[in-house]
Amino acid sequence: MEEITIVVVDDHPLFRQGVVNALSLEPGFKVVGQAEDGAEALRLIRSLNPCIAVIDVNLPDVNGQQVTHQIVQEKLSTRVVLLTAYDDQEQIIHGAWAGAAAYCSKDVDPRRLVHAIKEVIAGKFVIMDRVFNRKEFEYWLSEEMEKARHVYSEPGSPFHPLSDREMEVLTCVVEGMSNKEIAAALGISHQTVKNHVTSILRKFGVEDRTQAVVYALKRGWVKLNNKYSQVQE
Repeated sequence: MEEITIVVVDDHPLFRQGVVNALSLEPGFKVVGQAEDGAEALRLIRSLNPCIAVIDVNLPDVNGQQVTHQIVQEKLSTRVVLLTAYDDQEQIIHGAWAGAAAYCSKDVDPRRLVHAIKEVIAGKFVIMDRVFNRKEFEYWLSEEMEKARHVYSEPGSPFHPLSDREMEVLTCVVEGMSNKEIAAALGISHQTVKNHVTSILRKFGVEDRTQAVVYALKRGWVKLNNKYSQVQE
């Protein structure tokens, strides 16, 4: 079997080194690079062309979902395994939507992470503990999106348009940014972001961020790649 080359991306040095050490012990695996942010990750992936990139979702500046989307847009051969500290369905759908081949919790057992990487190399998709072939994965993602659409086929009545600031927050949410990242990007407090998100959900008449994202995308109010196109060398 050919050597599986890997790049590991995480902004916490201790955690990143732990992942590197765990993967380096696996026969046939070779960690060829490390990065602490999304921009550096893209430079490494473009130059090294690793088989796998293990990427934290919540990176500063360019987050893991944005990196994943850019890899797919550039048609790079690297397949992405996203890691998250939050077992959150919204983030899972965002990650899958962006083009990740696997999505694992950061508390995953090292042996399960190794297994997930091997499944991805074999052309499979891994969402937490579930393994899909391509057809099964596409069906799963379609079903998850349909569930979100079904809940809010029409907005609540009466419909209240968003303010300019709420539109900025919504655009950031569509890009997969966390509340902390949105606060930093817009120069507002974390609590203010939470207030805006709550207002957006109320105005749309939906229950969570995923439903709001799908609703806004479906109507063309925002685009998935608003900022991804800026992630260039």
